[in-house]
Amino acid sequence: MLNHVLPPDTQAILLLCASFGQNRQLEPQPLTLSEYNFLAEWLRENQMRPADLLETTAKQQLQEITDSKVNPNRLVALLERGAMLSLAVEKWTSQGLWVLGRSDTNYPKRLKQRLRHLAPAIIYGVGNMELLSTGGLAIVGSRDVDEEGLGYTQRVAQTCAAQEIQVISGGARGVDQAAMLGVLDAGGTALGVLADSLSKAAVNSKYRSNIREGRLLLISSYDPDAGFNTGNAMGRNKYIYALADYALVVSSSVGKGGTWAGAAEVLQRFKDIPVFVRMHPNILEGNQQLYNMGAKPFPVEPWNDSLRELLATAGSCIESVQTAEIKTTHQEIAETITDQPSQSEIVNPHPQEVLYRPKDIYEAVLPFILNHLQQPMDAKSLAESLNVRQSQLEDWLKRAVDEGKVRKTHKPVAYVVNKSATQLSLLSDILHHS
Repeated sequence: MLNHVLPPDTQAILLLCASFGQNRQLEPQPLTLSEYNFLAEWLRENQMRPADLLETTAKQQLQEITDSKVNPNRLVALLERGAMLSLAVEKWTSQGLWVLGRSDTNYPKRLKQRLRHLAPAIIYGVGNMELLSTGGLAIVGSRDVDEEGLGYTQRVAQTCAAQEIQVISGGARGVDQAAMLGVLDAGGTALGVLADSLSKAAVNSKYRSNIREGRLLLISSYDPDAGFNTGNAMGRNKYIYALADYALVVSSSVGKGGTWAGAAEVLQRFKDIPVFVRMHPNILEGNQQLYNMGAKPFPVEPWNDSLRELLATAGSCIESVQTAEIKTTHQEIAETITDQPSQSEIVNPHPQEVLYRPKDIYEAVLPFILNHLQQPMDAKSLAESLNVRQSQLEDWLKRAVDEGKVRKTHKPVAYVVNKSATQLSLLSDILHHS
């Protein structure tokens, strides 16, 4: 629960960035995240902390800011909202809410390390704060999911509860809510990253008992009383992924909607977060497109008591072949092989996974080829997906076929992974090179 006296740094960040339940268009307008990042950089350059802005000398110091991005008079006006801050803190306290500023020691390191300047300046929360650093499996999907998708989501969530894997989701209707309630009903823990109405969710009968028991944490980077906003819903997606060890997209449309936008952003920008998609029993078009962009097939049922190991193995076979990131174009792979960092420079985002050095470019690119060949694919389409010359790809495919890692089919000509042989071979390679 929130104390009435917040750390000075957090007080300053709230004064600068919080709306205190008001329309954000009212004057003075609170700082956006990019504006706060600019100010934070200015503070760093001047060897100051946010708390220093609460001093009487701050007004004069702020006048030294000459960049048009942030007006000093606006900053002063925001910092003079002390009465509003006191009322807001009292209200949040009565609701059982707590607040973290980006300078707080309890602020989740995962957000800072993965998102850097995109990490939210403020986090509002209710429930067990320790769950922020637990990690787990993010489960996301469409609001309008069918019964098959809901049933699948619930089975994954129940498996997570049985194997003590936390579920992280967005709390929205459909897949998100089914995942959170599914793991909670089975006795597990959940972290909900909400885009709106945190204060209402905190007293919702669906969540209240789980919050009391310390098995549910709800957080938001937006004002606890803020209503739904599409932009906010899109913006919080990356927080769901960044707080997790792995992510599962149960269902997604193509090119639109929050699920698609969030998964696409992570696949393109945050390479150390393994994203899986449901590929069985039926492959949705959106899931197939995310798979083509680099998502991995979620392990096939039954998961028994080894889901965590299955996820770690699938993640390591694809993304930890050499370092935390291997580029997928021919030229970039060549650069990676010829300019390898020393062992001390390699950062492994998943310490349980073993990193190894491939002997040549073929070994480096093979996991990407196998990832795309979970379903049959012709050479031309695969070359386009990997952004390499078709002639070069055909050489790699011939070698993979000769090694028994890929099967070539006829009528039509296509290639597909030889699953049993490949899994044994990849695990053998990893162990051999460790």
